[in-house]
This record gives sequence, structure tokens and C-alpha cells, in this order.
Amino acid sequence: MSTVAIYADAVSTTANEVLRYGVIGTGMMGVEHIRNLLQLPKAEIVAICDSNEESLRRAAALFPNSNVRQFTDYHDVLDAKEIDILVIATPNHSHVDIILDALETTCHILIEKPLCTSVIDCLRVIEKEAKVGLADRVVWVGLEYRYMPVTEQLLQRVAANEVGDVKMISIREHRFPFLKKVGDWNRFNKNTGGTLVEKCCHFFDLMCIAANSEPRQVFASGSQSVNHLDESYGGLTPDILDNAFVVVDFENGVRAHLDLCMFAEASKNEQEICVVGDLGKVEALVSESTIRVGLRTQGVGSFDEFAVSGASPYAGFHHGASYEEHVRLQESIRLRRKPEVSLRDGLRSVAIGVAAQISIAENRVVSISEVMGI
Repeated sequence: MSTVAIYADAVSTTANEVLRYGVIGTGMMGVEHIRNLLQLPKAEIVAICDSNEESLRRAAALFPNSNVRQFTDYHDVLDAKEIDILVIATPNHSHVDIILDALETTCHILIEKPLCTSVIDCLRVIEKEAKVGLADRVVWVGLEYRYMPVTEQLLQRVAANEVGDVKMISIREHRFPFLKKVGDWNRFNKNTGGTLVEKCCHFFDLMCIAANSEPRQVFASGSQSVNHLDESYGGLTPDILDNAFVVVDFENGVRAHLDLCMFAEASKNEQEICVVGDLGKVEALVSESTIRVGLRTQGVGSFDEFAVSGASPYAGFHHGASYEEHVRLQESIRLRRKPEVSLRDGLRSVAIGVAAQISIAENRVVSISEVMGI
């Protein structure tokens, strides 16, 4: 069977047309996308696919009165001519092959994070997308933390210069261990790219936006201290990090820090984000949906707090961010705009994670130019 679909017509782009989706991967994040798309106006899911038949069956149960087509081979989805948008939400290590094949179609594409598990594979995808050269096609990377209401407001305040010139960024995630996944694929670095790619590409993306600069170098310290040490799969013990500190230096002098702990579920706020400028600082307390702003002119200990609420009809796992992501994706397609979250953004977030993994393994500073092969 050919992996290349031959499409007679271009994808729908007018404001009133329904956009038709094919979802490849119906695990946790695939189902998250499905639930959001079922709430989204002018969106229709026409095909779902997963190589695991139980995952496919559970996803199909979300469509009790639908004629949605079901596949176990993603090539069959690519060969289906009625699809406008492909959502790729398969295990990380499978992304690159599916993306390269999907780029041979005329479909718009949403790729769940991370873009790929390695910088080399990210660059292969970027090269292929440029070679195919469909000017109106949108290829979007699913770094949806940008669109959590409280996070988006923090980034807006930073962009508005509310705290002045940014100098320092700090992100803390203290959370529960990785969830179980089909086939336990997320227990091994070879499948995920490593914890700092798999999980933390979200945070590195936020750092890049807040810093408004390119990352220059990374130094990290981390280990697998608590989680999964007593587990065994095919005689192999999981090797994924469960804690780390990561420092990222940017070209413009901004310095960012990540504090990750995956055995700290007894925390009030799973995620806290802080950006400090020369005029003050702004914090996002994600679990509390609170923004806190302190300006230096107001004096020691002074700050204001603001509750933030989202308007998404389905909150899901990310405070409504996945729904907003799909809204923005549709807007880009219908209005023929460039994607807000590009392949280059996906590459950059992976590159920082890869550099951090190397830094921990080799106990040294790692330049981004090194991991990018420049």
C-alpha cells in the first residue's frame, strides 16, 4: 500500500465550511483531542486510528451514533481523501515516520508534543516540509501550555512590558509520576526522548516566548531518585528522570530555571511560573488560576492578585488549553495565516531538552549550537 494519498482537491479553507479531522493515536492525548473537537463548531471527526485495538475501541465509544471510520494502520488514514486536518497523537518515537508520510498529503497537521524525540528527526521534518512546499498548509506543534488561561495572561503581561525588561524566568513543576501508557512506552528514554524532552518541552517553549530570544546554552542536574525503580519490562528497568534542575541562558542575557520533581504530588500548585523584569515580577499559579503581579515602585511585599477564568467549553487535562489550541489552528487555516506554534518552535523546545539530558549525563554545560549540529 502506498503511504502517499492522492488528493483531487485542496483542503477546506472558507469560514463556513466544516473541517474534517483524522485522529492518529487514540491514547490519553488522542482522546483529549477528540473530546475537544466534539465541542468545537464546524469540526467533524471522520476517522480515528490506533494500532492498539483496545485504545481504538474506547475512543470509538465516544461516537455512539457516528459513522466515524476506524483504522489500525495510519497509512489508511493518509489514504482517506475526505480529511482536511490530521492530528498525530501517537507515542513520541513514532512521530517522525508518521509526520514524514503525512507531509506527502495536502492535509493540515497538528502534531502532539514533542515534535520528535531527537533534534535530527525534527530537522528531517522541517526539511521535508520545506521541500514539499505547500504554501497554504498549516503544520502546528501541540505545545498547548501557551494557551492555558493563566499562562497566556502571564505571557501577555510580559509582552506588554508590565514588568519591564525581562531578566529571569523560573518555572516549577512539582507533580505526580508519569502515568501508565499502552505498552509502557513512556518508561524509557529511547521512546520518549527523555523526561526533559517528553515533559518539559512545554516549559522550554514558555521560556523562549517570555525571554523573546534564542537559547544559547544549558546546564542541568537531575536523576531518577524515586519513581519506577522497582518496575521491570522485558527484564529492563525504566531509565527516565524523575527530578531535575535546568538552567537555560539566552542570547539576550535572560536566564531561565526549571525545577522539576515528579514525586511531589502533595503540592498546592502543580505548576508555578515566574518572570522577573527590572520593574517587577509576574507569577502564574496554574492550579489556582491566579496571576500575581508585584511592581518595585509599590514597595517591599506589595503585590496584586487576579483570578483568571477560561471560556473553553471543555477544560480537559490542560485547563482548556487544548480547546483553545484547536480554535487558533482553525483560525490559521481559514484565514490562511502562518501557524502560531511552528515546526521551528517545536525544534527549539526539543533542542533545549536534549541539551539538558546531555548535560546531566555528562556533567557539563551544553551549547544549543552543539545539539543543533551547527
